[in-house]
Amino acid sequence: MTMPEDIAAEGQDMEQIRQAVRALCADFPGKYWRQKDRDREYPTEFVTALTKSGFLAALIPEEYGGSGLGVTHAGAILEEIQKSGCNGGACHAQMYIMGTILRHGSPEQKARWLPKIASGELRLQAFAVTEPTSGTDTLSLSTTAERDGDHYVVNGQKVWTSRAEHSDLMLLLARTMPKDKVEKRTDGLSVFVVDMRKALGNGLTIRPIRAMINHSTTEVFFDNMKVPAENLIGQEGKGFRCIIDGMNAERILIAHECIGDGRWFIKKATDYANERVVFGRPIGQNQGIQFPIARAYAAIEAADLMVKKAAAMFDAGQPCGPEANMAKMIGSEAAWQAAEACMQTHGGFAFAEEYDIERKFRETRLYQIAPISTNLILAYIAEHVLGLPRSY
Repeated sequence: MTMPEDIAAEGQDMEQIRQAVRALCADFPGKYWRQKDRDREYPTEFVTALTKSGFLAALIPEEYGGSGLGVTHAGAILEEIQKSGCNGGACHAQMYIMGTILRHGSPEQKARWLPKIASGELRLQAFAVTEPTSGTDTLSLSTTAERDGDHYVVNGQKVWTSRAEHSDLMLLLARTMPKDKVEKRTDGLSVFVVDMRKALGNGLTIRPIRAMINHSTTEVFFDNMKVPAENLIGQEGKGFRCIIDGMNAERILIAHECIGDGRWFIKKATDYANERVVFGRPIGQNQGIQFPIARAYAAIEAADLMVKKAAAMFDAGQPCGPEANMAKMIGSEAAWQAAEACMQTHGGFAFAEEYDIERKFRETRLYQIAPISTNLILAYIAEHVLGLPRSY
């Protein structure tokens, strides 16, 4: 039974984490992110600072050098990063990929990788699932991994594999049994940890994709790439179930980032509305300015409740597919509503780089599309929650 003093202590602990993240982010102001965005550079200094502080090892158990915290705490870290005007997209995968390794990795695998990930010696940032032809239809992916003695030989292609150029390890989902031979659509897929330091140039090719935002995304190609059999996570052919834990964590953590973005936009808009004087009065005195900001604030606060619920369920080990998906959808839409209000409040100045709004505007728009689109979430809710006929 949770006692009031336990709740109070947990709240104090969470606030200390938030304060520490804000202090770290203060060393990386807007001009740092504008330069990285302009030059399409990876924020190595920021990621290094987060690693040294221990924030990126939040989910790793203490016995492996981490903090042993839950998704709720990891979400607070990412939320504060976004709320501070920074961008957690450069490193958030290390947190949500943990869901697969921590719940399905063997003791030997955890001992081999987790201490080095916690210390920063290894980076686990690349999540290779999506393919050009299958998109979000994960069960139709065609990249293959065939067993050959003590190795698997991988052939195929992935796309939107972000941070592959800046990661040492990659979590890969590949087909180990032909699609037409499985009894269930969810069977026949397996999860591997790929050591890209060894694979690059030995069957692995990485090609950067220049996109609307500086997300360091790539497409990767596998040409007879060998992966040691000991790098298989969980049971062969049952990888989809393993990857789901990572996907639910991904949706919840990105929803936290959306809440952070939304709060950044709302503060930015509110401050400007109070300071900007036109026709002899602050523009914030006009209801045409007030109401959109107020609606965005209400939407963010409502979304925050859904995000907290999903995180609590995940940490409790409860099934949370619907909650994780709804949190991500509602959070991303609320953040976009706040972004729109902020843009309109600033008018022409919102398009100037120095205000950071146009950069954050582009960044937050991504999350209505990735890691899963709003339409797919609605289809999932309709079928799996409401019991409506499958629409796709």
